[in-house]
Amino acid sequence: MPHALINARDVEVELGGTPVLRGVDLTAAPGEIVAVVGENGAGKSTLLRCLAGLHPPLAGRIDVLDAPPADTPAFWRDVALVGDEPAWYPGLSTREHLELMEAVHSRARLTVDEALAEFELANRADLAPLTLSTGQRQRLSLAMALLRPSRLLLLDEPERGLDEGFRERLAETLSAYAREGGAVVMATHDMRLARHTGARVVTLEATP
Repeated sequence: MPHALINARDVEVELGGTPVLRGVDLTAAPGEIVAVVGENGAGKSTLLRCLAGLHPPLAGRIDVLDAPPADTPAFWRDVALVGDEPAWYPGLSTREHLELMEAVHSRARLTVDEALAEFELANRADLAPLTLSTGQRQRLSLAMALLRPSRLLLLDEPERGLDEGFRERLAETLSAYAREGGAVVMATHDMRLARHTGARVVTLEATP
């Protein structure tokens, strides 16, 4: 089995003194998609933030790319995160947001035109993100993450705002990313998306 890109053991997290995660284990290897599922309040988003180095665990150990995750430029060269909607740059169009991502990261996985086509944004390329629908902005967030090179993709409810047809297309896109050797960990409520990607499912239980 390929060496794991994520190795989390016995992770515990409290928020405001309330237990959120207790004894959580999770691994993800290159070429693997892991779907983290569970009811609201089970800690899916919190776990993603821990894996991204944005929230330290109270106990346990998390290694991402052979070291504890850290909010540093070196970490983000290999890790792409789609979580809360980003703060869009005023005055930049949809295309220009993608061009900026392409300029910042060498060896882009997709060209800007390929990303616009794959995420069905070509006819919105000249519009500002805040003029787009919720689903279109989500597609732009995903396009920006998938355009850039990475080894690990962390997705918090990537299906948010997407219609059923595009969710199937997203499953194909994530499967292609995994076939290229990347690992995906996604917190999701959409079991069809998990099945269509062939994801290994990790279920979180809400703490009492």
